[in-house]
Amino acid sequence: MKAVNWNTQEDMTNMFWRQNISQMWVETEFKVSKDIASWKELTEDEKYTFNHALAGLTGLDTQQADDGMPLIMMHTTDLRKKAVYSFMGMMENIHAKSYSHIFTTLLPSNETDELLNEWVPSEPHLTYKANRILEKYHKLWTKEASVYDQYMARVASVFLETFLFYSGFYYPLYLAGQGRMTTSGEIIRKILLDESIHGVFTGLDAQSLRNELSEDDKLRADKEMYAMLDDLYRNEASYTRELYNRVGLTEDVLNYVKYNGNKALANLGFEPYFEERGFNPIIENALNTSTKNHDFFSVKGDGYVLALNVEALTDEDFIFE
Repeated sequence: MKAVNWNTQEDMTNMFWRQNISQMWVETEFKVSKDIASWKELTEDEKYTFNHALAGLTGLDTQQADDGMPLIMMHTTDLRKKAVYSFMGMMENIHAKSYSHIFTTLLPSNETDELLNEWVPSEPHLTYKANRILEKYHKLWTKEASVYDQYMARVASVFLETFLFYSGFYYPLYLAGQGRMTTSGEIIRKILLDESIHGVFTGLDAQSLRNELSEDDKLRADKEMYAMLDDLYRNEASYTRELYNRVGLTEDVLNYVKYNGNKALANLGFEPYFEERGFNPIIENALNTSTKNHDFFSVKGDGYVLALNVEALTDEDFIFE
């Protein structure tokens, strides 16, 4: 048995623990019913893109909570780092539950069931990227997993959390920035802020493992990483066309995806790979993760201020039987 000791010299692990805790939230802080009027005004194509973007995110967050974080945590020797991964895994479950929180308010249960039980497991581009990431994670099932496989699993995790989620994030952020579906958009923004710190932490951890590799293994890992990046981008382009052609936003979403692909590489200590082009300033505003109390985009500030659905007190509230 081992006991974690937090009374050690301050380092990045302590900082990431505090930052994760400071960002903690749960989906019930957000009253999605405020979006119902806006939802009714969306076209069928807009509803399709919104629903399917969130359904895809539900599947990926479920995978990260069930496979990614637990398996990486199993091969983390620093008990404080392990605690950070454990907390981040818990937040992935909250993210996955948050999409159901939105669906419960906006959709009949049979439509939610069709999205999550039928569309997610069968959509070819979604399942392809999920399986590409899973193949790296599942090499960690054995206790004797090599440092190389531990490193590549973290690379895959960074690609998922800093790159592959973002085609799904785009549309709720886009709508909210226009004053539509603002509560749902704020939930997505909170998830984005979490994924941002998850990607940075895992990327730094990956870099420390890469330093343990031989020069030959570093070259092999880099080649494998870029091949995976190219493959995932090609698949992501097809997935994006499936979701966004009907609302005319495919090109802008792909610019956003490339931007986040370069961010994922930066988290891993590499230079940009994709040629970046500008994307909608509404989305750029959502990427501003500096702490503030409120802006035109936000119904809840980025600093952790607990949001509650407050009801006025009445005399009857003080009658106890």
